[in-house]
Amino acid sequence: MVFQKEITVKQKPRGFHLITNEILLQLTELKNISAGIANIFIKHTSASLTINENADPSVREDMEIYFNRAVPESDARFYEHTLEGTDDMTSHIKASILGASVTIPITNGKFNLGTWQGIYLCEHRNYGGSRKIVVTVTGV
Repeated sequence: MVFQKEITVKQKPRGFHLITNEILLQLTELKNISAGIANIFIKHTSASLTINENADPSVREDMEIYFNRAVPESDARFYEHTLEGTDDMTSHIKASILGASVTIPITNGKFNLGTWQGIYLCEHRNYGGSRKIVVTVTGV
């Protein structure tokens, strides 16, 4: 069985946000997969996806601090692509570093994540809006 579904993730403020449950609520078809793979792809160039700690919120705060230091907006004067503000090009760089997709195994109708793992929406824009995500599932 193969299926693909486009879902919308509600607007989030800048930062790293757990969206595992938000995705699962929109993927009722997952319950029909006993073993498979889900590819989760974000259709934006200024936000990204990753998998990391799902329990302690300080991890998400520290991720935001790290990426803001690694790609500071104060250096925006060095970029040409700033039409939408100082967070414009820096958001594209952060999204390229983290990536546009994650792949997760499916077992018995559920994401087979580790105990402390969750899917993060990494919102790099100050005002990013809702985000479109395409989930492609292959399995039996």
